[in-house]
Amino acid sequence: MYHLEKEKPDDWWEVEALYDLCFAPGRTALSSYRLREDVEPVTSLCRIARDEMGTLGGALRYWPVRVGDRRVLLLGPIAVHPTTQGEGLAAAMIRDSLAAAGEEGWERVLLVGDLPYYSRFGFERIAGVEMPPPTNPERVLALSLVPDAWAGVTGTVERDA
Repeated sequence: MYHLEKEKPDDWWEVEALYDLCFAPGRTALSSYRLREDVEPVTSLCRIARDEMGTLGGALRYWPVRVGDRRVLLLGPIAVHPTTQGEGLAAAMIRDSLAAAGEEGWERVLLVGDLPYYSRFGFERIAGVEMPPPTNPERVLALSLVPDAWAGVTGTVERDA
């Protein structure tokens, strides 16, 4: 049985090791990482999943970014240890953190991912919002946490300074 908790500063390197395990070498060379450089994550929304022995089974982080003059949450990376994949940890972390994001007053969330997976959380493809290249525009997905949050929001995704 896993329990969710907010990621704490002491969890940072363990989470980074999980990301290294779950993603291809060179993950930090991806364009989404340029949006995270020298920017603190939204720590109140970052989640980890630990079992009763304290073993890390999953992690997700959020980062503030901008699209035009609007602040947006960038979801990712999210990873689940290979031995616990398929147990619903990612879904639990996503649902829990999205609920918290809404409670904190965030209006919109963006991610780069597979529509068939993320559509169950309400994410949809979005037109007019561009991630830095070489991101496939078909994988840029958005979620409104309040009605019409993405209405009129267009432009390039940029770092939140």
